[in-house]
Amino acid sequence: MSKSKGSTLAVLPVAKGEMPDAGPQILQPSGWPAPKGYANGMAADGRLVVTGGVIGWDQQGHLPGDFAGQVCQALSNIKAILAEGGARPEHLVRLTWYVVDIEEYLANLKSLGQIYREIFATHYPAMALVQVVRLVEKAARVEIEATAVVPR
Repeated sequence: MSKSKGSTLAVLPVAKGEMPDAGPQILQPSGWPAPKGYANGMAADGRLVVTGGVIGWDQQGHLPGDFAGQVCQALSNIKAILAEGGARPEHLVRLTWYVVDIEEYLANLKSLGQIYREIFATHYPAMALVQVVRLVEKAARVEIEATAVVPR
């Protein structure tokens, strides 16, 4: 009986037996095309910091009228929540985006990329995008959940 070779996995370089203290590692199976704006997987060791579904309202509870504005405020809100838990954007390992209109998301990709980089720099965790029928807050166009791991 022969054993099939599984795909190999590329990760950030770390000496054998050591866990990185710089934060999460990007998991990229060899031979796979490099993703743009997200990671296929992440590995991390440390303390979890998790948000609920975060929408783009400001401190007064007002939502911007446009999709990009709501994303900007939602990501800013996530950054503030992470800070409360002692985490920074580079500790993010996962974001799950819930949008009410995937076409609206796709039509705003360029501005969303710029907004994302302004708030989280160029750290791209594993991400999922899901279109939903509606969100609890009717005027909300996007809701984002975040998971971060703060190194020990």
